[in-house]
Amino acid sequence: MKIIKPYGEEGSKHEQVERMFDNIAPAYDRMNHLMSFGSDRRWRKKTIKALEKYSRGRILDIACGTGDMTLEIYRRLAPSLLVGADLSDGMLEVARRKKGDCNIDFIKCDCCEAIPYPANSFDAVTVAFGVRNFEHIEKGLSEIYRVLDDGGKLAVLELAVPIYWPFKQFYKLYAGTIIPTIGGRISKDRKAYSYLPESIEAFPQRERFTSILKNCGFAEYVYTPMTFGTCILYVATKHL
Repeated sequence: MKIIKPYGEEGSKHEQVERMFDNIAPAYDRMNHLMSFGSDRRWRKKTIKALEKYSRGRILDIACGTGDMTLEIYRRLAPSLLVGADLSDGMLEVARRKKGDCNIDFIKCDCCEAIPYPANSFDAVTVAFGVRNFEHIEKGLSEIYRVLDDGGKLAVLELAVPIYWPFKQFYKLYAGTIIPTIGGRISKDRKAYSYLPESIEAFPQRERFTSILKNCGFAEYVYTPMTFGTCILYVATKHL
């Protein structure tokens, strides 16, 4: 699988992704809502709905960014333990400001290396728009599998390339031209928003991704396309 890096230079993807998110952290929420025409809020709510049985459980939000998903989980599921993990100090700084007095632990962590919790620590794990940024996808998913409790669920929300006309053609124009232009102006980092469509295109989508989930030990994997196929929710279960 080809590794796409934000800045296309020497250095690990991990280092470049960390730098990219530190750069765009102040503009990240605004760009998310703008690029998706507000659909990102609905996508997160649908993801959390898939985890309703874990209300008051132990939940880990990987690649939590500025904390939008983490805070929505807190409000809707009232977990007994809620951890948001991200590799970017800039994103975590925004998340900690937003959380107020909510009982959420935000930690710096690269899940492709090691999640600092014992095996079977969480009932559910979420990753919103983060798996395609993993340097090693299978390694990251295997580490998530380790910290999930038996019978626990992984919910992955990821952007995708539509497969049907005319949505695919519109997406190509929008993602390839409009997003880098607007994203560059707002965030002052055009390369970050050129990397976005490139990383989406390179990501193993639909059955290719569920095949990777299977290889990492997950079962009962399903995926649900949303908004004309521009976003996909994958849900998988750890074997009992």
